[in-house]
Amino acid sequence: MYRYKILIVDDDKLLQNSLNYVLSDKYDTLIAGSGEKAVQVLEDNCPDLVLLDIRLPGMDGIETLEQIKKLNRETVVVMMTAYEDVKTVIRSMKTGAFDYLVKPLDIDELDVIIEKALGNLKLKREVEELRRQYLKEFDIEDIVAESEGMKQALKMAGVIAGSYDTTVLIEGETGTGKEVIARTIQYRSSRFGKPFISINCGAISKDLIESELFGYEKGSFTGGLNEGKKGKIELADKGILFLDEIGELQPSAQVKLLRFLEDKEFYRVGGTEKKKVDVRVIAATNRNLEKNIRDGGFRDDLYYRLNVAKIPLQPLRERTADIIPLTLFFINKFNDKFGKKFQGLSKEARQTFLQHSWPGNIRELKNVIERIILMEDDSVIRDSHLAFMNRGPIPGTPGNGDFALPPGGINLDELNKSLIIQALRISRGNKSHAARMLGMSRPTMIYRIEKYGITAGGEEE
Repeated sequence: MYRYKILIVDDDKLLQNSLNYVLSDKYDTLIAGSGEKAVQVLEDNCPDLVLLDIRLPGMDGIETLEQIKKLNRETVVVMMTAYEDVKTVIRSMKTGAFDYLVKPLDIDELDVIIEKALGNLKLKREVEELRRQYLKEFDIEDIVAESEGMKQALKMAGVIAGSYDTTVLIEGETGTGKEVIARTIQYRSSRFGKPFISINCGAISKDLIESELFGYEKGSFTGGLNEGKKGKIELADKGILFLDEIGELQPSAQVKLLRFLEDKEFYRVGGTEKKKVDVRVIAATNRNLEKNIRDGGFRDDLYYRLNVAKIPLQPLRERTADIIPLTLFFINKFNDKFGKKFQGLSKEARQTFLQHSWPGNIRELKNVIERIILMEDDSVIRDSHLAFMNRGPIPGTPGNGDFALPPGGINLDELNKSLIIQALRISRGNKSHAARMLGMSRPTMIYRIEKYGITAGGEEE
């Protein structure tokens, strides 16, 4: 069984011996007669708790406390003083002391404060261990942030995590990592280690969404459990409720959710007893909620209540700096899963990945890599492995969908020239890839580049 280590810092030999006698049965004890000696002991040992006299020769107790906290912020310090010097005690508490004792010491009070301090330390260490375990399970793709957009999103998540209960709205396309950001907020907040309850508002029928959120009492409706059921909000008490696809929430449930957000109280379906919980709500959507409000599909008051802190997530096609690091991570992950030995990507495959529009975002990228590693037997991912991918043009660029000839006609040469310039820019000057994008041979592409006076980078000469 682990024995806590306590450092006694006092220049009174009699008190040193008395405390050593009282504490040594339960704890390992160390002794220092001055602040300077205490710092030396701390540098060579790792005591869990320090009993520190305020009045010391040389470096006084406050200065010693400051040095202790510089060496190890987590060391628990209990101050001792023969003088009820309120100002000094307050200063020590602000500097980081856990508590204080007034001499002559009461043994029972000493025992209670030490147990309380060490119990607090034990809880902190358990939380840190949970953090380490969680980090092991927290896939690296969740926090890859080479792109400025993702770095900014993670920075915002870190700042927002410092608030205990501010509601958060995360916006982004499907597969961009909205739940990952929500879990990052939990990981960095004081709610870490508490429940993280997720509910997809679009995956539950309108008849069941309220009972899923708020729970129900027994006998509330046919088919329900005889004893009733706790809802997601109740299960998330002390933790985080993640409402994914909040734009799909039915109007009646929107009203009840708004009421809950205002006072953190609710009734179960069919219930008469008001319940109160301590829950932080993080919502996510792939919709434009402001447009939904204009169309009458979402309440503006609920939107403003959710939109206290907003984190926008870019689609993967706008985070090109993240594509290759994510790809390499997934390669390693699925190498382990399928017993393969892929080492990376060929130059051509790398270009294809960087130029693909990734409509499914990170989820699509992950599925693509899993399929390749499962099906292929090679040392690198090659362009020939990507034949199954839909390599349609990037949304918003010419060629996406049917072309309608305007009534006044067009200048075909100018259209061809414009398309070639765009293809070269998208392909970063790769003529072969630009030719494939436009469905022509490489010699034809080179001929037209020369004909129209276009540089390899996609500019007019």
